[in-house]
Amino acid sequence: MAGMEERRAGRCGGPPWGRGRPRPFGGGGTPWWNRQDGGEGGGEGDHGPRLPWRSTLLLTVFVVAGSGFAGHEQPDRVPLDSLGRSLLVVGCLLLLWRQRHPVVVAAGTTAVTLAYFAAGYPYGPVFLVVALACFSAVVAGRRRVAWAALGTLWAAHLLAGHWLYRWLPPEGDSASSWGEEIAVGAWVVAILAVSEVVRVRREQWDRDRAERRQAAGRRADEERLRIARELHDVLAHSISVINVQAGVGLALLDSDPEQARTALTTIKAASKEALGEVRQVLDTLRAPGAAPRAPAPGLDRLPELVEQAAAAGLTVAVESRGGRRSLPPGADLAAFRIVQEALTNVVRHSGSRHARVRVEHAADELRLLVDDDGPATGAAAGGSGNGLAGMRERAAALGGTIDAGPREDGGFRVRAVLPLTNTPGEPSYGVPGPKEER
Repeated sequence: MAGMEERRAGRCGGPPWGRGRPRPFGGGGTPWWNRQDGGEGGGEGDHGPRLPWRSTLLLTVFVVAGSGFAGHEQPDRVPLDSLGRSLLVVGCLLLLWRQRHPVVVAAGTTAVTLAYFAAGYPYGPVFLVVALACFSAVVAGRRRVAWAALGTLWAAHLLAGHWLYRWLPPEGDSASSWGEEIAVGAWVVAILAVSEVVRVRREQWDRDRAERRQAAGRRADEERLRIARELHDVLAHSISVINVQAGVGLALLDSDPEQARTALTTIKAASKEALGEVRQVLDTLRAPGAAPRAPAPGLDRLPELVEQAAAAGLTVAVESRGGRRSLPPGADLAAFRIVQEALTNVVRHSGSRHARVRVEHAADELRLLVDDDGPATGAAAGGSGNGLAGMRERAAALGGTIDAGPREDGGFRVRAVLPLTNTPGEPSYGVPGPKEER
């Protein structure tokens, strides 16, 4: 059981990146630009996603080269030297761990960027380092850390540009303009806004994915229950008839060979019909969604049930009220299977050899009543114990009800009400009721 649950969890449960799929927008998986055949990206090792070497290397080259070009256009700033380039490289290299440790990377890149500007080096693409680190932190769910990092960077820039510039390089620097501060603030707000939008979209995608997986799981469970009910109803009825006729044949084999031949003929016909219906059910497993080769049984086959019950020694009287009308396929099949299971239970569990079936067609519902005079034999019939539960599930799937229980005069009654105009969107299972056949 534990192994089955683990396989089910691995198939349906958990986020997609937990099963080897990448997270969107770098939220813990490896984006497509970091993948390489058989190497980097696309999977997770023992310590999380692989390091994004390619994107980090490209960003490092761009930041270092871009800062050099920007320095030529800012002669009033400190020229970019080995220390400045080292700070740029260190800030970029920290981004290698942005997926594994977004909090540390966001704080580290902010500290390196502050040191870079405090040394008086020229403005340039170094802002991209902090932007990418904080973006990764927000997408990973570390929103407060990203906000604090960007807020600290903007506050430090404001403080240095209007007060500390007197003591910081370059010498003779003047106060920053408020237009520049507004531009930096707008840059910070833009990074946070884009990051939040991506985070919200990713969470929505994750929810949609989880809902689709749950819906697929529910559909699979419902299909398994449907097939299990069909197999149970087909096999329980047919094997009950075969069992009774086999007993008759064995008892009369020597004393009345002709009657034994009749019993064997009934066994052959019942087994052939059961094999055909089982094959039809199994075909739906081999070709999901394919149209069945034969129409599903309905109440038009009620005379066949009466004949099969008669072959098993049960006399069935059928009464129809309200006039015959066309039924929806689901209700027609459910009604047939309910009557079939009820008669099977009479054959297997009742000492009575007489049963009555009443079918009432109302304007908006179909009522079924199956009675026998009892008493219950109390002998084990080898059933699966799911007969009444299966009938209740069939009725509940259509929004109907099933009442089954002993009568005061010693018999047993099954009453079913199936609505014909109000079909629920999804079947309901696990309806309370007896879990065993009589």
